[in-house]
Amino acid sequence: MAAIGWAGALALAGCGGGTTASSNPPAPCPRISILADGADLTRFRPGAGQDLAAMTADARLVGFNARCDYTRRREGVAVTLSAVFDVERGPAATGNVANLPFFIAVTDAEDTQVIDRQDFVARVTFDTNVNRQRVQSAAVTLTFPAEERLVENHNVRLSFQLTPEELALNRRRGPR
Repeated sequence: MAAIGWAGALALAGCGGGTTASSNPPAPCPRISILADGADLTRFRPGAGQDLAAMTADARLVGFNARCDYTRRREGVAVTLSAVFDVERGPAATGNVANLPFFIAVTDAEDTQVIDRQDFVARVTFDTNVNRQRVQSAAVTLTFPAEERLVENHNVRLSFQLTPEELALNRRRGPR
């Protein structure tokens, strides 16, 4: 199976970017999506139960920014993406920082095999008297070999890294 590399990157635009000349088609992109069961993260004060008064943070993975470009000499395709979160500081929060653990996984076209997976943490710092904000994670770059149709035959999935209890809560309450 082809190796897929990871590296940090800079700002993002839209998927399918790259060349502009009509003789050079744009770089291909994999299918990128957010896992429905992993799109919400609600954290509570330890040992306090799942009550609103015990909530420390409530976050939603609401989108992503992605761009696909050929690497130099067109030997590969670089897929650069960042996750976008809506975050609310809960009434039981102590301090002004929330850490949002999430992962990016690359799977085959049928979603039957995870080829690569990396874990990340988006750190959110709330200003004084601000309880809600939208934040974007640092950009991540995945590099795929430029072999014919290889990139399009992969899925890239984004999700919060959830505990079994957090996943059960998401499944119980359904999509928001």
